[in-house]
Amino acid sequence: MISSPSSKTQSTEQKQFLTILSREEAMARFEEALGSWQVSTQRRSLADALGMVLAEDVAAPVDVPPFDRSNVDGFAVRAADLTTASELHPARLMLNQETIACGTVPQVAVVPGTATPIATGGPLPRGADAVVMIEHSQPAENGAVEMFRPASPGQFISSAGSDMARGEVVLRAGSIIGAREIGMLAACGTAHVTVACKLRVAVVSTGDELVQPGEPLRPAGIYDANGAIISAAVIENGGEASFLGAFADDEEKLEAAMRDALASHDVLIMSGGTSKGAGDISYRIIERLGSPGIIAHGVALKPGKPLCLAVCDGKPVIILPGFPTSAMFTFHDMIVPVLRRLARLPPRVDIQTSAQLPFRIASELGRTEYVMVSLVQGRDGLTAYASGKGSGAITAFTQADGFIRIDALADHLPAGENVQVTLFTPQVRVPDLVVIGSHCTGLDLVVSKIVQKGISVRSLAVGSLGGLAAARRGECDLAPIHLLDAQTGVYNRPFLAEGMELVPGWRRMQGIIFRSGDMRFEGRSAAEAMKAVLADPECMMVNRNQGAGTRILIDQLLGHARPDGYWNQPRSHTAVAAAVEQRRADWGVTIAPMARAAGLGFIPLTEEHYDFVVVAESREREPVHAFLEALSSSSMQDALEQAGFSRAG
Repeated sequence: MISSPSSKTQSTEQKQFLTILSREEAMARFEEALGSWQVSTQRRSLADALGMVLAEDVAAPVDVPPFDRSNVDGFAVRAADLTTASELHPARLMLNQETIACGTVPQVAVVPGTATPIATGGPLPRGADAVVMIEHSQPAENGAVEMFRPASPGQFISSAGSDMARGEVVLRAGSIIGAREIGMLAACGTAHVTVACKLRVAVVSTGDELVQPGEPLRPAGIYDANGAIISAAVIENGGEASFLGAFADDEEKLEAAMRDALASHDVLIMSGGTSKGAGDISYRIIERLGSPGIIAHGVALKPGKPLCLAVCDGKPVIILPGFPTSAMFTFHDMIVPVLRRLARLPPRVDIQTSAQLPFRIASELGRTEYVMVSLVQGRDGLTAYASGKGSGAITAFTQADGFIRIDALADHLPAGENVQVTLFTPQVRVPDLVVIGSHCTGLDLVVSKIVQKGISVRSLAVGSLGGLAAARRGECDLAPIHLLDAQTGVYNRPFLAEGMELVPGWRRMQGIIFRSGDMRFEGRSAAEAMKAVLADPECMMVNRNQGAGTRILIDQLLGHARPDGYWNQPRSHTAVAAAVEQRRADWGVTIAPMARAAGLGFIPLTEEHYDFVVVAESREREPVHAFLEALSSSSMQDALEQAGFSRAG
């Protein structure tokens, strides 16, 4: 039972962080508070030691090999008998009356003028100091054999202990036991080893809004991604993760769960409850769990500022930010090094590569910022596209190749800047096909078709104008666009530059979306609806991002008017529909399939052309052919029509 009176009270104030520390200062304080860590050990058989860390040096108890042995099939000889052997004048030796196979103990010595047949791995008989390959000999009459080449002492022989000598340390403490290490240990007769016990890491998610995957998603709820991803990351870094579930912001229940977790685990990692809002109570509980308590709460990182590091009676307690990207960046950057040290694992090796930025990236002075990027091959090397999805986006991690670091003293990185990208994988994964431009759900249908053929595709949604810029720089194979030229009234073709070809895609109806029953829109034409919108200051819109073809259409629709909500600029049709459906906006512009999927009203504006710019230098590449073939197939055209799109006429 929790007796502390403060456990039943919750502050309703928005408190500020403690002193914001630099990453380096926070790490130094955390490591100092942890001090030396005594790792528990256990004896394990080789079969159960895979992936474990050796806790003690292992010395070979025997010589390996334990005797001099032959490395080839042939004859054990005395080298001195073959000094003059040649093709023209072979040396003749009498064969001894035994053949030495693996596992056979030699009984007959090799005396001058004799040879003994021996198999690969067979023990060398007394008197022999070399082995001649069978290919360099031929049988002779009267039980003799002729040798065509001279031999040197030690030829084709592995001496006793030449691989591992008795008493030699063959594996050091801290080595990770893999298949090769198990083979080495087995070869010297070691059946059991002392290993470091894996760190027992309790993983807890916090927040009233969390719903576990597989359960129905309630209003204002979100699925708990952190519990699963943190547990997996702990296992990837040598720990033994126990996900204990998600807990609501109930201080008494959460404290009981945290105490139970610390009692049965070495480390407690939580997510959420670090921002010091009215519902963030985890940090208050930590102060009651043991000394010294909180070491750092607030680190000059972006994402990851709310990170809380604590040590409670010798055990690390870590509270990661609730947003998935923030949680994983801080975990990999600051927590993984600590966990690996405590588990006696070698430090993680980060692989870096150089790339160029296509766009300016703004940053916040005073905080080291990490930005996830996707890499594509350009004419002059790799280009790094920032994900731009924010700290709440879990897909950013799975779709990115790595991240770049922006120093705390920089307020931006300029376009064209060469940067170092820290990779998430040991090598750069250059896709077979790169598509950069405007996104559409129809595009997903085509991409899925060619992915099934084993073609890897990277699709980056940067808007139509961004796609054209990428095509000009040679950073993509295809750029999907839907741009209306106001002067000619023609879609897309007026925007082509030299080295570009336009391939028709499909047609899609753009229109005004609204909630059914809203009489400002219901039954009206587009012109009538816009007149009603502009006459009602309470009518809020949702816009689209600059560079999007839809944004150009919206600006043409509004003229010089800038109604409430104009500066709300999401990057996708999905986000526009969600804003209207969830009553955060009253109207927006998106495509008909999105309106239909969300159950929203729809006033047609224009049937736009969603086409593909093909970069000339990529035109003959097989992945481009596969894409265009899939696009033009009758089955794909039928699938696009079923999804609400029209064929290009």
